Parts: sequence; C-alpha cells; structure tokens
Amino acid sequence: MTTEKRDLDVSDERGAAIGGERDGLIGEIETAVRYPAESDDVVKTVLIGGLLTIFGFLLVPLFVLAGYFVRVLDRTADGDEVPPTFDDLGELTVTGVKAAVIGLVYGFVPLLVGGVGVLVGIAGIGAGDGEGIVAGLGVLGVLVGGMVWFALALLVAYLLPAALANFARTRSVGAGFDVGTLKPIWTSRAYALAWGTALVVFLIGSVVAGVLNVVPVLGTIAGAFVGFYFAVAGYSVIGRSWNGFPVDGR
Repeated sequence: MTTEKRDLDVSDERGAAIGGERDGLIGEIETAVRYPAESDDVVKTVLIGGLLTIFGFLLVPLFVLAGYFVRVLDRTADGDEVPPTFDDLGELTVTGVKAAVIGLVYGFVPLLVGGVGVLVGIAGIGAGDGEGIVAGLGVLGVLVGGMVWFALALLVAYLLPAALANFARTRSVGAGFDVGTLKPIWTSRAYALAWGTALVVFLIGSVVAGVLNVVPVLGTIAGAFVGFYFAVAGYSVIGRSWNGFPVDGR
C-alpha cells in the first residue's frame, strides 16, 4: 500500500510539473500577445506600424519598423512593459538601417548558397533540354539547393534575434557579431525556449493574418496591422527573456 501511494504521489508530481510547464508557456504567450496593448497609444502605434508595413516596398518604412523592433527589444530587456511609440523617426531610421545591415550579413550565406545551388540546377535542366541525365541532375540540384537554403535560413532565423537584442543594448553594429557574447546565448536552453515561444507568437499572427487575407484587399490591409501587432509581441518575448540568458559580465 505504501509503495502504491508513493507511486501515486510521484505521478501527481509529474503531472503537476507538466501542467506547470504548459501553463508557463501559455502564460508567456498571453503576456506577449497583451504586450502591444499595454500602452495608451496602442491604436496610434498599431495604425502607424500597419501603414509602414503596407508601404514597406518603399524600403524606408522597413528601416523605421526595424528600428522600432530594436527599441522593443531594448525596452523589454530593461523590464519596461510599456511599448515604445514612434517618436524620433530619424533615430528609428538610423537604428533600423544598422539592424538591416546585421540582418543582411547573417542572411548572406543562405542567399548565396541557395541561390548558387538553384541557378546551377536550372542551368543543368536547360542544358539537358528538360530530358536525360543532365536534366535529372539539374532537378536534383534545384531540390538540394532549396533544401540547403531552407536549413540555413532557419539557422539564421534562430541566431538573428539574439544578435539584434545584443545590438539593441549597445546600438553598436559590432555587438550583433560578438560571438563571444552570443555563443553561450545561442546554445542556452533559456534562449531556445524564448525563441520557440516567440515563434509560436509569430505563427499565431500569421494564421490570423492568413484568415483575414481571404477577404480581398481589405483583408490584406487588415493583415498588415495584425502582422505588425504580433511581430511586436514576438520581439517582446526575446527582450523580456534577456536577463535570463548567459550574457558575459553579468
């Protein structure tokens, strides 16, 4: 009887632990989703962010957005749960340009490797006139190039948020490539969990935006505002978790 009771107690403890982890993840997601609304200027901020997203093809709006996301990372890392506003657009733009440079450098290798693989494959298909061994190798080259590109792009998607968060703390472009500081963060369980939580938040936003896109034009426009809202929520997860990462000197 004593053994059975002990087994039941252990089972209950395991169940409680699993439930606690689940509640913790859900709680983190809920906190992130609520974050953009923790401002008196939430309507104005989302309106500006959505419009910048819509006009992103002009490039400059994308730099402003990037600067805003960096500001979110910096602010939440300091424990400030009030989202920033779109003030001092000049500073936001300069910060966004620096963040874009970091992103481009990180994304260069996947773009180069994937692009070369796909181009070589297409050249093979063309050389074989769509038939024969050469064409078959060309198709294989396109598939392998695409798979390698996807794997590298996923790796960059994992590494980049920490690099941007480190940049946000100093506003130095070099901080985005400080491997000595970033490596223990990238390999830590705390960062992996924060990144995974942020990914879930981004996916939720993508699903909501995708549903809205069913409605022609208006749905696409609404999706831009939803996408911005959830992007802010996702970045806030990384910033809020920053003090739990193994940063050198802390």
